[in-house]
Amino acid sequence: MTNDIDTMNKIVSFAKRRGFVFPSSEIYGGFGAVYDFGPYGTELAKNIREFWWKKMVQENDNIVGLDSSIFMSPKVWEASGHVGGFSDPLSECKQCHTRVRVDHLLEDIGVFADEKMTEGEINELLLENKEKLRCPKCGSSNFSEAKSFNLLVQSNLGNFTSDWNKEPTYLRGETCQGIYVNFKNVLDSTRVKVPFGIAQIGKAFRNEITARQFIFRKREFEQMEMQMFVHPDDAMDTYEKWREKRWQYYLEMGIKEENLKWHEHENLVFYAKAAWDIEYKFPFGFKELEGIHARGDYDLTQHAKYSGKKLEYRNPQTGEVFVPHVVETSVGLDRTFLAVLTDAYVEEKLEDGKSRTVLKLPANLAPIKIAVFPLMKNKPELVAKAREVFDELKMKYMCEFDDNGNVGKRYRRQDEIGTPYCITIDFDTLETGVVTVRDRDTMEQEKVNIKELPSYFRDIFDK
Repeated sequence: MTNDIDTMNKIVSFAKRRGFVFPSSEIYGGFGAVYDFGPYGTELAKNIREFWWKKMVQENDNIVGLDSSIFMSPKVWEASGHVGGFSDPLSECKQCHTRVRVDHLLEDIGVFADEKMTEGEINELLLENKEKLRCPKCGSSNFSEAKSFNLLVQSNLGNFTSDWNKEPTYLRGETCQGIYVNFKNVLDSTRVKVPFGIAQIGKAFRNEITARQFIFRKREFEQMEMQMFVHPDDAMDTYEKWREKRWQYYLEMGIKEENLKWHEHENLVFYAKAAWDIEYKFPFGFKELEGIHARGDYDLTQHAKYSGKKLEYRNPQTGEVFVPHVVETSVGLDRTFLAVLTDAYVEEKLEDGKSRTVLKLPANLAPIKIAVFPLMKNKPELVAKAREVFDELKMKYMCEFDDNGNVGKRYRRQDEIGTPYCITIDFDTLETGVVTVRDRDTMEQEKVNIKELPSYFRDIFDK
């Protein structure tokens, strides 16, 4: 993919046109930084979740799953530091009153603000670069002083007074806190022993100041996180092993390695031991896809302090008691979705001079695995046989029945949504029981007996 705005516009347009991603509440003019997955997007997102879960939980004996609540005690967010320190620098254009994130404005001109900077330091950068900065809406360079803006989304859940802002509850700003506060529950109710991990997939919410870069930065998004609890002496070895595992995960997913790179965090938060991001080359440049962090014992220590409960581990063999250190892997489903879409989107010229758009998704991620066509929709015997094949295959794979337009147009539609295989039922099928199976990527066609289709696709999809 080319690194430019035209490519991004193509993907955004394609995602809507083919039912992958819709702007939320579009008939009312949309709602900033919120999006809906369409029919094919829902299937692609489901397949990404399942692939992550398989690699993270199913294939690791010492990792278990969790589904914690979106709402938690407000004390959770006090203990985690989100109430006091989870903020972005907000400024306002004095010309058109558009609110912007100052760090994003600076980033656009190649100046990078450290997340630990104070308001004063951010405002110094803002003043130094004032003439270079431009409002994304009106182009003015006249901005107000930056102020810290907390990103937690407040709620009135459980508060029935008129002034619910005094003691707000919050929609969770990240999923990992639900893992930390359930550390003891998991330890007491299962047979896990340190080292062990807890994995979770779930929604998180942030009151982002500005909407940008499509589904890369959303106000309602989905995280796939795993927290590994380890002995303090083993933390860094475990960390390096998970760095290697997470890189390999994207290669197994089918992401091109040349579109991935590592980025090390130079200025760590005070409790962190190490932090690296896996970045993907999106159409707007290399950006964070996943973070792998060595977090020390900060999280369990903080929640123990605020809750008054001991969050320790006793080694059953040695009797040693310690607070486990945490190695975290955290990736956004939406960012993975966009990376997969970007990596698979291809516009190619064919030998006959025509062109096609094809989504070259790995078979296990494709929303539709198999499309079934009757050669002609006005021949009942062909439609009946095609329905028979479709009804059998759909019990095992996500399939689509398509009889709209000529077969060539149907191929192009299925190419665009990433369907790996199309089956055509023609008049020969009625005589011989043989169908035509067409491969998406090579466009080659193969004759296969209907009776052999289950084993044919089992060898492809059930590897």
